[in-house]
Amino acid sequence: MCLYFVGTSFGVLLLLVGCSLLFWALQKRKLMKLREKFFQQNGGMFLRQQLSSRDHSVEAVKIFTSEELKRATDNYNEHRILGRGGYGTVYKGTLSDNRVVAIKKSKVIDKAQIEQFINEVLILSQVNHRNVVKLLGCCLETEVPLLVYEYITNGTLHQHIHNPKHKNSLSWSKRLRIASETAGALAYLHSAASQPIIHRDVKSTNILLDDNYIAKVSDFGASRLFALDQTQLSTLVQGTMGYLDPEYMHTSLLTDKSDVYSFGVVLVELLTARKVLSFEEPEKQRNLAMYFVSSMKENRLIELLDQRVVEEGDIGEIHEVANLARQCLRLHGEERPTMKEVVMELEGLFRVSQKHAWMEQDPEETLHLLGEESLPTRETDPSYASVNQVSMSLDVGR
Repeated sequence: MCLYFVGTSFGVLLLLVGCSLLFWALQKRKLMKLREKFFQQNGGMFLRQQLSSRDHSVEAVKIFTSEELKRATDNYNEHRILGRGGYGTVYKGTLSDNRVVAIKKSKVIDKAQIEQFINEVLILSQVNHRNVVKLLGCCLETEVPLLVYEYITNGTLHQHIHNPKHKNSLSWSKRLRIASETAGALAYLHSAASQPIIHRDVKSTNILLDDNYIAKVSDFGASRLFALDQTQLSTLVQGTMGYLDPEYMHTSLLTDKSDVYSFGVVLVELLTARKVLSFEEPEKQRNLAMYFVSSMKENRLIELLDQRVVEEGDIGEIHEVANLARQCLRLHGEERPTMKEVVMELEGLFRVSQKHAWMEQDPEETLHLLGEESLPTRETDPSYASVNQVSMSLDVGR
């Protein structure tokens, strides 16, 4: 009787184990089929074909498996969230080789735009600019594609401007350099990348800073590729209120000047440390860009400036930057400067600013080394000349 009971129990146990293994095998097969389905519908085969047909430098883009990224983020643990935006959630992840990365999980993707998404992955994988966040790869085995970027350590420009914890982190010199670096990245995307890229969502939350406060333009979720002979693209209006180009908003015609307008708003943020939209303010002051332009017309710029900018900045440099911001914020795109012109002016101003800062550290030593007659002025310093030359060229056709 006892042997019968033991034999029966052992048989039942084997049956349960067998059923469990069968169930597990079926579930695994089902999961594999689902991943394969997502991989196909997200353009995985097309991406593989493109990668195999490109030169070896593009192969650095890795196609991650869904399991790799789940492990990297502790199954997308909430404690891993770096930020949420209109296009998705960004998680901090650690890959198996101990690299720390940022993993962007999109909310939705238009299935009709899968090929466009793959093209953007291929183009961004070839973007090699020190002020653009590097795309490391993607995962296509999930319902919506995942993008894997290098991890930038020091938060966003928005945090450093508006968060009280970072109130004293941005000197005037840092602000001027961050503006110059961001403009350089956008100019590169517009005209030096293998295919022109319009960012379409330039804002302070999409400008990351590393430990040395080097700017890194990020989040290309709304970006669009342009054909080399294209100047505008009719598209559904996307962007962030307060930064959104009013001409693009009214016409749905996207151009590189749409990025210029948004960058102009970022410049105003750097100058004023004010919120781009603030419904707590009087109606005239709610939209920062409009309030800034009207204040410039009324010669009330000083009332808007951040106190640290006033204390540290040369008044001439501040007015140059403010005038540049106003040019970027013109209502008609054709009247705005190009990002190349913006870069030229900001780089010139930053060089002059650095010379002033160097001389102020030890004026007597500087005088001894340079000779009093060698001190830079607007008449003798070529950096000043280049800045003024660009300013004059921007003013043509006002």
